[in-house]
Amino acid sequence: MAEIEIGVLVSQCLNRRIPDQATLDYEVAAWTRGRNHAGARITWMFGIEQARQKLGHAYPASAAVRAEAAA
Repeated sequence: MAEIEIGVLVSQCLNRRIPDQATLDYEVAAWTRGRNHAGARITWMFGIEQARQKLGHAYPASAAVRAEAAA
């Protein structure tokens, strides 16, 4: 989720030259307030089981989950 939010921040707020740290701080704070006020959410395209099937090498199931699935 963090990577998604960073990508949105970059595309909506940091997609231009910002001249100094004070302006950067102000712009990011304003963007964050607006995003929070709007109640922005991430919509997942698939569930955990589908993610494990597709990305199992990156997100292996814990031993407890594997034992439960085998039973």
